[in-house]
Amino acid sequence: MQFPAANQLQTSQHQPKHYGITSPISLALPKEADLVLTQKLCEALKPYAVFEEELELQRRILVLGKLNSLVKEWIREISEKKNLPASLVESVGGKIFTFGSYRLGVHTKGADIDALCVAPRHVERSDFFTSFYEKLKDQEEVKDLRAVEEAFVPVIKLSFDGIEIDILFARLALQTIPESLDLRDDSLLKNLDIRCIRSLNGCRVTDEILHLVPNIENFRLTLRAIKLWAKRHNIYSNILGFLGGVSWAMLVARTCQLYPNAVASTLVHKFFLVFSKWEWPNPVLLKQPEECNLNLQVWDPRVTPSDRYHLMPIITPAYPQQNSTYNVSVSTRTVMMDEFKWGLAITEEIMLNKADWSKLFEAPNFFQKYKHYIVLLASAPTEKPHLEWVGLVESKIRILVGNLEKNEFITLAHVNPQSFPGPKESEKEEFSTMWVIGIVFKKMEGSENLNVDLTYDIQSFTDTVYRQAISSKMFESDMKITAMHVKRKQLHQLLPNLAVHKRRKHSSDGVRLVSDSSLDLSLDGDSSMSVPSPTAAPKTCPLVPAASPPRHSPPAPPSGPSDTQATADAPGGPLEGTKPPTPRPTLSRPSFSGRAVSCSPPSNGNHPKKRPTSPPPEENAKRPRLDEDGRLDAATSGDGMAVGDVGDVGGVGGVATAPVAVPSSDEEMRDSQGEAKVETETKEPNKDEQAATLVPISQRISSTDLSEGPPLPANPIPVVKNSIKLRLSR
Repeated sequence: MQFPAANQLQTSQHQPKHYGITSPISLALPKEADLVLTQKLCEALKPYAVFEEELELQRRILVLGKLNSLVKEWIREISEKKNLPASLVESVGGKIFTFGSYRLGVHTKGADIDALCVAPRHVERSDFFTSFYEKLKDQEEVKDLRAVEEAFVPVIKLSFDGIEIDILFARLALQTIPESLDLRDDSLLKNLDIRCIRSLNGCRVTDEILHLVPNIENFRLTLRAIKLWAKRHNIYSNILGFLGGVSWAMLVARTCQLYPNAVASTLVHKFFLVFSKWEWPNPVLLKQPEECNLNLQVWDPRVTPSDRYHLMPIITPAYPQQNSTYNVSVSTRTVMMDEFKWGLAITEEIMLNKADWSKLFEAPNFFQKYKHYIVLLASAPTEKPHLEWVGLVESKIRILVGNLEKNEFITLAHVNPQSFPGPKESEKEEFSTMWVIGIVFKKMEGSENLNVDLTYDIQSFTDTVYRQAISSKMFESDMKITAMHVKRKQLHQLLPNLAVHKRRKHSSDGVRLVSDSSLDLSLDGDSSMSVPSPTAAPKTCPLVPAASPPRHSPPAPPSGPSDTQATADAPGGPLEGTKPPTPRPTLSRPSFSGRAVSCSPPSNGNHPKKRPTSPPPEENAKRPRLDEDGRLDAATSGDGMAVGDVGDVGGVGGVATAPVAVPSSDEEMRDSQGEAKVETETKEPNKDEQAATLVPISQRISSTDLSEGPPLPANPIPVVKNSIKLRLSR
């Protein structure tokens, strides 16, 4: 068995003339000053715990060795039960491979390990989730064992001697599994089950990356620095539309190809130089795509129209080639490009000895960057459903960002990947998690007033989440999504003091909280890389939900097909509802009008009139996707709903998004005259709306209106409208 620490790939043998699809930009050798700066970079990284102690590294190798022995032993037992010849049983093999950050050699202290169990053809996937699962259960070192067999990429999760491990399974069309097996061999994919191809993809991508860089050690140190920088600057999250681990690794690998002899300090600087000037959507490729004639769909904008709309394509080097950044939107690309330019400016200072590396890793204060924010809360009454609910909501936030981007009055929607424990609705036990989205509104000319209605954008998003929860049968009563508009000066009343550590003295007009005490959420501030626990028990203030499903009964399962494919929740689609719950006394909240208005479709069955700024998303063919570790992720339909397990939700791909002229956030900050005066409107449901909710769904909507998705549940949940209406003036 081979692991990164024990097996350093030798790159000196058979070096090609150049790496990648182009010639290198520079072959310059490092100077003494470059070596000194590289040593200083290492020292600057140490306080952030990006390096693991040798003792801990050896412990990981020992644990993986035990796991590898268990796999071999289990496969021998299966072979005997299936009456294989004794001579074959002894040589049948089986092996554990690793991928992700551990395989790349850039894992941090306490990080989990992504592993793949490779078995010969006579071992079934059902054996993996039964007899191997039981074998793991019998090991005293194994804790927290759980199988997620229904996931898009099925996995067994466990803690082995205190180390978290995710194990995938792949059954190859081979009689035995040799120790020298190279998973990069494309012929191994022939006649394989699609789930096995998905499981193999992470290892194949990781191994290809390591074979396509000129110097592994320089690549690793550079990648550690870039990953730390991305996390500190809140742009490390595939699921929210930024870049995940495999995407950052490919960008660093491409930089190494362009400067094959450079050391890490130079490579970090060149990374920002190259990608601050990259002309997207030209793709980043580590090698020329190869066609294997295995009829697997690959990223190819010449063939697949939806691929032409990807904004920041970074293409995996292993067949089937995929775009690892299909979630990137106009806003997230704009934010990342701004960060690349800022990183270039800082590293140029460092190269001239005018600044230290610590300046590159300083965390900007997201909560002082914008004037306006949307705060999104997901809550559930108990811990376990809350964790599932948070996972689903987080996987769909990029849909909300896409909706906001299409609003003609919004030029940028920047979601902070870090989540926070949220306020409680009442004194009863409840778990909630909060995300914050920075908003840049369109510049106003003269004395023009701006009336902005975000109700549709929020409602379309909540519809999507609720429908997915119902169709995947994870929905429970009291699972809620709440959204509100908050101005910068009011953020400190919702967020921990440490998160908004630069706040100035502001009046609390428009925000009245029940508790006058500050919110002590026991949260690390900007200096922390860790994501706060969504299940913390903070002192909180009551908060009235703006969008909540009913409390009386959980929804019935859909009566249509059993798969979890998207339903007709594209923008502009009809909304279903029943009688809204009795309104409770509400508290004044930051510039937000929460109203319990049930959304009713028009009586003629047609879609309601759409705002000109919210076109429906383009229809896309289902596409295989990649998660942050390079595994093939769930295919998605055109409306962004993933097909598959909620815990492994896929991404939105190929949505045609018109480019938006986005002024920089610094310009937003400097515009002192543009501090918006925000007025909110509250609208009560009229009699027609209330009456419409009492009419049975079958009488109001023809079956053709929902032709794009499965039928509604027999007792649909009431969809409560999240209304945010703003009046912005000079």
